[in-house]
Amino acid sequence: MSWNEDVAYAFTPYKILTLPLGVWPLQKYDTFSTVRCIACISSLSAMMIVLFLEIIFGNSEAYIKLDALMIMFCNVLSVLKLSSFRLYADNLTRNFSSAVNDYLAIDTEEKRTIMRRHAYMGRLICYSIISLAYLASSIFVLTPMIAGDKDVQANASIETQASKLPVPLPWTLGDLHISTNLFLLISMVQYILLVLNSTSDCGGDSLFLAITLHVCGQIELLKIEFTNYYIKDKSITDEFSKLTSRHRNLIEYAKLLDDVTSFVLLVQMLFSCLIICLIGFQLIIALKTHDVVMITKSITVLIALLLQLFFYSFVGDYLKCQMEEVAGAIYASNWHCLPMKVMRNVLFVIMRSQQPVQMLAGRFFVVNIKTFMAILRSSLSYLSVLRVMMET
Repeated sequence: MSWNEDVAYAFTPYKILTLPLGVWPLQKYDTFSTVRCIACISSLSAMMIVLFLEIIFGNSEAYIKLDALMIMFCNVLSVLKLSSFRLYADNLTRNFSSAVNDYLAIDTEEKRTIMRRHAYMGRLICYSIISLAYLASSIFVLTPMIAGDKDVQANASIETQASKLPVPLPWTLGDLHISTNLFLLISMVQYILLVLNSTSDCGGDSLFLAITLHVCGQIELLKIEFTNYYIKDKSITDEFSKLTSRHRNLIEYAKLLDDVTSFVLLVQMLFSCLIICLIGFQLIIALKTHDVVMITKSITVLIALLLQLFFYSFVGDYLKCQMEEVAGAIYASNWHCLPMKVMRNVLFVIMRSQQPVQMLAGRFFVVNIKTFMAILRSSLSYLSVLRVMMET
């Protein structure tokens, strides 16, 4: 499918992020793309299993176990998102193919402005969470050096060196003895896995939120068309049928997107609450011990998680509002001048708009700004309890 400048502006960042992972919706789903996706899922799953064993059997400090638990939760989310994007590839392909056709069919500057604005919002979300996720990954790698643990003695016990890795693995590596070069190689592999985790998690979010914002932009254009709808003697019914058909298509596209992330969002909401509590608790400990490095790492990760949760809530709320406002737009049109037969269809469109498609977690938990505030309040409440327990 050919791209023009508008399509490239809207979707190039997400193609760069997701094509290596094998989940780019407009790719050719061949053996190579499947191998890429399986390789990413296998790498993240292996890291997740290792961290789980470290948490269960390791004798590390609380700091190390909290970091391992947080990274493990992020690995679970990344694996779920990659799996979901492959399982529901047809849903995403239909949405992105329609989006490309929408950009290629632009015929007025007003349409281009509205669609570009929503594409800009998607890029802003993408750059924000991806940059913070990569920064957090880099901080994990730089923490040992910043803390003064640069020197790695060759042929020393790996149990001592393992505590200085970006993601410490004292139990997994056991009593092995390694050289300095191998230690650096393990650190590099861990950094690559952290970047892969960030790309899978936040890159998947960017992809999904961008196409959802595109649907919102198309609904806004539909509202304008309904408001500016006017009577033409020869094609009253045909024009109105085109608008109602477009409305049905957009509702269908929104439902397809909801199917893709319904279960993933449920896990995302649960884990976000837990991770915010863990990172907040870690931040409290770091503040008490005046650990500047740990404070910086905790704040960076916490901001990234809160932004990720907020963007989901904002886009979910925005989609709901856009769906509901279609009723107001059609009511503001010249519906009173329509023939009686067409006027009945206006009522059906208004009734359908009053039951908007919403972003659901687990098909029952609405994701919007109220949800974000509720999760934030719950997390802070649990954090207050942990702080009191620590002080007593």
